[in-house]
Amino acid sequence: MFDLAWIREHPDAFDRGLARRGLEAQAVAVLDLDHQHRAVQTALQELQAKRNAVSKAIGERKRDGADTAALEAEVAAIKADLQKLEAEDRALGEKLRNHLAGLPNLPADDVPDGLDESASKELRVEGKKPDFSFEPKEHFEIGEALGLMDFEAAAKLSGARFVVLKGALARLERALSAFMLDLHRKEFGYEEVAPPCLVREEALYGTGQLPKFGEDLFRTENGFWLIPTAEVPLTNLVAGEILDEGALPLRFSALTPCFRSEAGAAGKDTRGMIRQHQFQKVELVSVTHPERADEELERMTGAAEEVLKRLELPYRVVLLSAGDMGFAARRTQDLEVWLPGQGRYREISSCSDCGDFQARRLKARFRPKAGKGTRFVHTLNGSGLAVGRTLIALLENGQQADGSVRIPKALHPYLDGMEQIAPDG
Repeated sequence: MFDLAWIREHPDAFDRGLARRGLEAQAVAVLDLDHQHRAVQTALQELQAKRNAVSKAIGERKRDGADTAALEAEVAAIKADLQKLEAEDRALGEKLRNHLAGLPNLPADDVPDGLDESASKELRVEGKKPDFSFEPKEHFEIGEALGLMDFEAAAKLSGARFVVLKGALARLERALSAFMLDLHRKEFGYEEVAPPCLVREEALYGTGQLPKFGEDLFRTENGFWLIPTAEVPLTNLVAGEILDEGALPLRFSALTPCFRSEAGAAGKDTRGMIRQHQFQKVELVSVTHPERADEELERMTGAAEEVLKRLELPYRVVLLSAGDMGFAARRTQDLEVWLPGQGRYREISSCSDCGDFQARRLKARFRPKAGKGTRFVHTLNGSGLAVGRTLIALLENGQQADGSVRIPKALHPYLDGMEQIAPDG
């Protein structure tokens, strides 16, 4: 959500930001609605003042024993006009809010121009790609050959874009989750949270998934929504709150299942685990002082990177272009892990600074130590990491000529010392 006062003062900057997102100018339409809304509010205030004055006059006349019939008729007429204006005020206010709610956050100045991933900027490359003496396989070929990744069984249960993991792969997924949570809690100070996976509509509105992206979500018959990411419940922990400045930053992490309809993914990644309706993810969320948001994004990105480093996975960091960022983000740094079976990097984490965009929707503020009033917090979120995609990366980078898969040392304590997954189970 946007600060209307800022749009009034900077309409050209507002339109330039939207243009960088590939969108048409909106300042004129927004400010026209704003003008209409403010005009109705002014008329309301004037009419309320008139009603109060007439009501006062009625009281004075009654004390003097004078006739008040004409004035009472005038108050009745004013009341009817007030009801009409109040309805108009509500309708215009809702129309303005809905219009703004459908517009994405404006990109930060240092975000590359461009409308897709081709314009994104590679910041750095980390780790050494494995050198195989054989043609590397994709993760689903490895998992199925091990007899531990079953898409047919999942299809019987649920349909396409689901998987059943068995035995050592199920244990590996659990080990990855525990390793990530422990790392973020012990070394980066994130408070571990176990949030609900069903939320109300307001929670999704607050983080920006609604109203624009309802088709990407799953909804129950009684009105709950399944979370697409733990960003939703974690960020909503501060909804409606006024925090003390000294309490910032707040840092939360959570492991949850995530549910996505993949409405726009027809024909993409139809084989394997890359794009599924249900998957596990460890999420990181920070709520911080506006002046600390830039350094908090670097810190969060570093925490996600540390997972990849300890798992000995090669990756790169990419600053996304303006048109490739998520709806609520003003700046996003993606981590892309190397997948030898595909011969390319694939996203495994997005770390985003949302500025005060979500905070305004959530009404999440803090009280500065100096000065009066309150300010909106800044919110950030990132994957630390997507567990299924991390498992994919481990399979493809750790595959051996005999069909086994090497397990990195960091996970040995979580797997009772198991160093590899062998074809014989």
